[in-house]
Amino acid sequence: MFFAPISLFSIATIPRVLLAAGLVGLLCSSIYCALVLVAASRFARRRRVFAGDERDFFPFLSLLKPLHGDESGLESRLEGFFEQDYPSYEILFCARDNGDAGLQLARRVAQRYPQIPVQFLTTGEPAYTNAKVSSLELMGLAARSEILVISDSDVQVDRAYLREVAAPFADSNVGLVTCLYRGVADGKSLWSRLEATAMSVEMAAGVLVAEYIEGMRFALGPTMAVRGACVEEIGGFGTLGRYCADDFVLGNRIANHGHKVVLSHHVIDHVVLNEGFLQSIKHQVRWMKSTRFSRPKGHLGTALTFSLAFGLAIFAASIALGVPQLGIAALAWSIVSRMLLAAMVGGAVVHEGNLWRTVFLYPLRDLMGFCFWAASYASNKILWRGEIFELLRDGVMRRYVPEALANPIGKETLLPPRP
Repeated sequence: MFFAPISLFSIATIPRVLLAAGLVGLLCSSIYCALVLVAASRFARRRRVFAGDERDFFPFLSLLKPLHGDESGLESRLEGFFEQDYPSYEILFCARDNGDAGLQLARRVAQRYPQIPVQFLTTGEPAYTNAKVSSLELMGLAARSEILVISDSDVQVDRAYLREVAAPFADSNVGLVTCLYRGVADGKSLWSRLEATAMSVEMAAGVLVAEYIEGMRFALGPTMAVRGACVEEIGGFGTLGRYCADDFVLGNRIANHGHKVVLSHHVIDHVVLNEGFLQSIKHQVRWMKSTRFSRPKGHLGTALTFSLAFGLAIFAASIALGVPQLGIAALAWSIVSRMLLAAMVGGAVVHEGNLWRTVFLYPLRDLMGFCFWAASYASNKILWRGEIFELLRDGVMRRYVPEALANPIGKETLLPPRP
């Protein structure tokens, strides 16, 4: 009997607490939406100015391409790098061993373009927890250019890519150039299209706002063009080998050393390779976990950039409190604001090929994004390239072996980072 009033009071209070939390969240996400619109307009204006500013700057470039097996559409993506409208550059490919299917495919493609200098390298067993860094370190040592253009294997580019990425280096203060990207779902599954929508809108929106508020202090992995001298200044590529988000760490360290990090006006295609539901979900939760450990405070605040979850919270609380009109209005606004955001970023910034599909899918993706954000706090384990890693403070990761293999008495044994 003593606990009954407390229980009844708590139950009666839940809708009011939910309503208050939803209203605060929806207000914050609306402010964020306004910031995105301002930052996107600023980016679009800057691109128009750049388009009218012809620059006669074409330094020799070294294009670094880490590979790991064959992937759907890899051949056509590699061809795009051989067909650049750029006077002089080399391409370096690197995999773990000569038998790698991706490296073999790169050799066949290179034979069709004998005018482009090419190097094929192998690392053997990676020296670092982040295997990609082993490839970057080896290619960086072999490269003949002072400017290194790093791009992932799932990137598709047009003929202007190198010309426009190299242009900002005419300013000697620029240490690194990176690019926004639009998601491209070659398959027809809903999950691949939703993941592509996240790349085109959610990722781009966050980058635009970050640049608008504090300037670029990080890089985006699909394209990182960097001066070799700046890499040496931070201790070499090898210093990134312990980190999951090597792109964030590279850009952040170069910015901290006083060099400019530039967000290029050029936008590339980032091809979604995950067709299945589980593959796509695991990939996106891994993104979120990586951000959580790399930028813990910023990641915590990311919750307030989503909208649909708060609209649904207000709707549910309003129904319980007998004011459904408030809930309907809040839910409608949460959907409309996301569609507006997707239309602006997709249309004016990344130039989405199927803008209307992106606009209508983005509210659902926004709700999923909030769920992925919440899931990022469930554990510190990620699956990457078939291996399981534990994420630690500052985004450091280390391998571990399953309990059954690690210790017969049942304790998990974690493997330390490789030197």
